[in-house]
Amino acid sequence: MITIKEVAELAQVSQSTVSRTLNDHPTVKEKNRQKVYEAIEKLGYKPNAFAQALASSRSNSIGMVVGSLDGPFFGPLMHQVEDTVREKNLHLILTSGHQDKEKETDAIRFLQSKQVDGLILNSDKLEDEALIKLVEENPATIIVNRHIESIAKHCVFIDNELGGYIATEHLLKSGHRKIACITGPKDNLDSQNRLLGYKKALADYQVNFDESLIAEGRFDHHGNYDVANNLLSNNPGITAVFCQNDNIALSVYDVCGLLNLKVGEDMSVVGFDNDIYSQYLRPKLTTVNFPNREMGLEAAKRVISLLNKTDHQVDNALTPSLIERHSVKVFN
Repeated sequence: MITIKEVAELAQVSQSTVSRTLNDHPTVKEKNRQKVYEAIEKLGYKPNAFAQALASSRSNSIGMVVGSLDGPFFGPLMHQVEDTVREKNLHLILTSGHQDKEKETDAIRFLQSKQVDGLILNSDKLEDEALIKLVEENPATIIVNRHIESIAKHCVFIDNELGGYIATEHLLKSGHRKIACITGPKDNLDSQNRLLGYKKALADYQVNFDESLIAEGRFDHHGNYDVANNLLSNNPGITAVFCQNDNIALSVYDVCGLLNLKVGEDMSVVGFDNDIYSQYLRPKLTTVNFPNREMGLEAAKRVISLLNKTDHQVDNALTPSLIERHSVKVFN
């Protein structure tokens, strides 16, 4: 079996240079890096991952906690992170916190027990103080989809308030005034910020906020049909609904069919996330694009830069944008 010593001898560099090259360390000179890879190719050397980890005090792995391992939101986020870390010869270990405080804590402990080199966390339930402490103890940690001012450089997030604002503003500009909002869980930070954006848009257009037009739904598929049915059946004057994600919008489409309301004519609907299926609904759903792939890319680049102590200017605050399709009626 070819050893790292033989690679070093053929490349005429030290064994430590070979090791640093294999770990993509930024201090390796480019000419030495090329010599090492040429020697590896010529000899057919295959690095022993366990030996590399011992030599570098690294596991060559990144741990990631998400809210769920399925669905159209987390899938692209996880995929982008995995693609990015694999480019650096790192592996991604995934687990879910199931949007539960104890399970999120357990998931983080599990990843720490695997001695991952860095962490990427999507946490809905842990308090700011717990995440601040975690970053202090594990500096190569990135928090996604959440902003904590004191550790802002470790956060990559979307401006959810702006997203709620532009969704509601689009309906207001289209001539709607009785606009309902179906939120996600009210203890969820995304829900709270999107609702703030909804309220701010109403205020800017001098439309009174009406608590009776707000209904609490869920970001998954469970229970949203009944919520939408109750809201629309009890408020016949509603002309538009801002749905805080596209799953909720699906339920509104279903309820409109039950009530003989045609989406885009009798009822206008705006979603949030721009899930893949939103463009295949009929009419196609107008929605706010959540740049989850960009979030995954920025998080992965940042955690790698923290590991290698290099400077990556992370784009902390990602900007949502409105995707206009055919689910909103415009009043002349």
